[in-house]
Amino acid sequence: MNREVRVRFAPSPTGALHIGGVRTALYNYLFARKMGGKFLLRIEDTDQTRFVPGAEEYIKEALDWLGIAPDESPWNPGACGPYRQSERKPMYMQYALDLVEKGHAYYAFDTSEELDAMRERLTAARVVSPQYNSITRTQMKNSLTLPEDEVKARLASGEPYVIRIKIPRKEEVRLNDMIRGWVMVHSNTLDDKVLMKSDGMPTYHLANIVDDHLMGITHVIRGEEWLPSAPLHVLLYKYFGWEDTMPQFAHLPLLLKPDGNGKLSKRDADKHGFPVFPMDWTDPNSGDKAIGFREAGYLPDAFLNFLAFLGWNPGDHREIFNLDELIEAFSIERIGKSGTKFDINKAKWYNEQYLRNKSDEELASYLIADVEKEGLSVAADKAAQIAAIMKERATFPADLWREGRFMLVAPTHFDETVASKKWNQEAVTVLTTYKNKLEVSQEVLTPESAKALLEAAATENEIKFGKVMQAVRLAVTGVGAGPDLMAVFAIIGKDELIKRIAFALDTLQVQS
Repeated sequence: MNREVRVRFAPSPTGALHIGGVRTALYNYLFARKMGGKFLLRIEDTDQTRFVPGAEEYIKEALDWLGIAPDESPWNPGACGPYRQSERKPMYMQYALDLVEKGHAYYAFDTSEELDAMRERLTAARVVSPQYNSITRTQMKNSLTLPEDEVKARLASGEPYVIRIKIPRKEEVRLNDMIRGWVMVHSNTLDDKVLMKSDGMPTYHLANIVDDHLMGITHVIRGEEWLPSAPLHVLLYKYFGWEDTMPQFAHLPLLLKPDGNGKLSKRDADKHGFPVFPMDWTDPNSGDKAIGFREAGYLPDAFLNFLAFLGWNPGDHREIFNLDELIEAFSIERIGKSGTKFDINKAKWYNEQYLRNKSDEELASYLIADVEKEGLSVAADKAAQIAAIMKERATFPADLWREGRFMLVAPTHFDETVASKKWNQEAVTVLTTYKNKLEVSQEVLTPESAKALLEAAATENEIKFGKVMQAVRLAVTGVGAGPDLMAVFAIIGKDELIKRIAFALDTLQVQS
């Protein structure tokens, strides 16, 4: 009988959630929804020394913002809790001791000084990767080398120890990765990883295997950085006797720097001025601040669409997918093996597409909020009109106000470069005539009537309409470029248009 598909995202609360982690969460979510299964969130906080206050809440808020909230989590528990590893601590020891009893793990009493000395000996002997393994363990202080009664005495006395897995010396470990196919590793390249630390907390390797088994995880979709650990995890499933229910593994390709040279990092983001976190983050220890995609103005649906394509493609030329469409199209088989370059310009492109597909009324709400932050006000219908003509020129919602504020706030100064080239006697003549016509006109100002009056003003003075257009724009907006000018005139209204033209005629000087 087929099991229900259950996947998990298992971040550590050690700081802000990197974009690579968000992508891992997204792929897990898409796979679960595609297969009619469940998406779990588990907080892997076994290393309490690296715990950062606020990190857990940050993870939850980020997933909520993106609309990929898990079915089970510390905040929405199911039947497999607790969902924080620190709260599951009492049970891990029994599993480690089970491995010791079966001969697949052992107690190690080596001090940090003895471990350092071992590595120094191996380094001096020109061993490339000094490690605690099937060869070196025979020279160390552990339950494989010490007499049984001495081991019992050390344990009884409370002497610190760790429990290490006993990696076989000559064995080929095989793993059929859903993305990479068969992966084969010889056990002599593996070391005897610590499973239980001296503080009684499990390491990631033990805890995540036990938790995945107890939580019924059927597929482990995680980053490529965990691929070297996968053979160890396969051995643990074997040693526990859980091979029949071992999940399928899929190791996601790395997110690379924009030039493709190495893994994407916060340092790259700082250097190039783009986010790598979903939301703003302030490190509570250092006070360092990092901007997030949300606060930079990225829409959650646009960000998700961009993120999905960082390593996956639908197999055709489509690029725009809402969440439901992503779920329908998603498959592990279409995830690439090689790393994916991070392209912030593509993220901006996605944002532009989603921004333009929003209704004018939706965009008006962004504009109204920005206007009110500056102590100003704008009617909803006027805000929608501004959004309508500005959205084709906007990348972020804030651009609607940043680039369109001239429609609510009259210019007090003018672009000098444009003025020096375009403000001349012909412009003054046409604008003076246009102002007079506006003052006597009884028509409601529309883009069509505004243009008809301006063309008439130019024709009366035998001046070509196109020759003065940039000067007219300068007079009304203060700059030499922007959205459709006649639509701008209709939005600001006749009275305001007359005031602005009069101010420009009084302020700007014709170049001699």
